[in-house]
Order: sequence, then structure tokens, then C-alpha cells
Amino acid sequence: MTPSTQDPISPGEITGLLLAGGRGSRMGGVDKGLQNFNGSPLAMHAVLRLGMQVGEVMINANRNLAAYESFGVPVWPDSLADYAGPLAGFLTGLERCETPYLLTVPCDTPLFPLDLASRMAEALVADNAEIAMVSAPETAAEPGSAPVLRPQPVFCLLHTALLESLVNFTQSGGRKIDAWTAQHRTVLVPFDRPGDAPDAFFNANTLAELHALENR
Repeated sequence: MTPSTQDPISPGEITGLLLAGGRGSRMGGVDKGLQNFNGSPLAMHAVLRLGMQVGEVMINANRNLAAYESFGVPVWPDSLADYAGPLAGFLTGLERCETPYLLTVPCDTPLFPLDLASRMAEALVADNAEIAMVSAPETAAEPGSAPVLRPQPVFCLLHTALLESLVNFTQSGGRKIDAWTAQHRTVLVPFDRPGDAPDAFFNANTLAELHALENR
């Protein structure tokens, strides 16, 4: 592969987007991002972690907007109707983003790495890609077997020039992240270095999983 001539991406060129616009159906319909996690709302942990890594932070949420606004960052609801999934959040973020890059993270993964943005940006430049997507260890089904790397499509670094592409994709009824990212130069970024926490990308889908994640 030809080495990239693109300049490094600085933190100030990235806006972090917290995805908190889902129905929370697997948590019984509660607003997942506002559930208590170690004494503060789950989404607040992600906002603080993002804020240390990027220039700006915003939240995509579709209910309890005042509660999210109390975090002190801009809050934007989906521009697509009917809880259209994470891509609706991507679309909202790209529409509102004022920096060249957008980094998306979900509200239910409070322990994502503190070097997430820098490693995603480094990979995007090195691969001359349009999208960088996390690939993280997921324990295999067989007891004792080694973890395998799985793409984590809600963790993406996107060039904001992709807005028109995503508008066209969603207007034609597309809703799956991987179906859209497959249309673009996408690099998978492995988070399996020595010292990387194996559960950094564990997402809490139920209240029981959320409680189990506390104090890890």
C-alpha cells in the first residue's frame, strides 16, 4: 500500500457524537443513557471520555432532551423519523458537525479507550480511508478459546464529506451501518494490543449487564 501523504488529524478537527437516540427496548424501554452507572448517568461517562479526546462533543437523543442538555453539550434529535437506528444518529451528526471529522460512540459502552480518537485518526490517515471502524475482541462461544476480533460499527470515525452519500443511502431506505460503510474506503482498527482492556467495548444491553459492568 502506498504511504499516505495526508497530514495527521488533530483532536480539534474531530467532533465526538454520543449516540443516545435508541428506544432502549432491551432495557425495558428505559432511556439507556440516563441510567445510573457508578453514581452518574451512563451517557455522562461517555461524554467525559469523549471530551478528553476531541475538540467538540454533541449528543444525539430523541427523548428527555432537557436531561441530556444538562450535560453541557449540544443535543440534536434524529432528522429521520421512527427511531431509524444508529445511522440516523450518524446522519444527524454529519449534518451538525462543524469539523472535518466525526467520531461516533454509543451511550452504553462507558469504558471505551482513552486513546480511541487518536488511534482511529492514525489509522484513517495511514490507510487513506474515508471511514475508520473499531474491531475489538469478542469472546468466542467455546469455553477456553481465544477471543476473536469483531467489527464494532457504532464506533466510527467519518469524514464529514460523506454527508451526501449517507443522505442518499438513508433516503433510499438504507438503515444498516455496514451496508453503507461497505460503499466507502473503510479501515478496521484493531484494539487488541498488549495493555488494551479486553472489555473496553463491552456494551450494556440490560440493566443486569449494566450493574455487572459497574466498578470493573
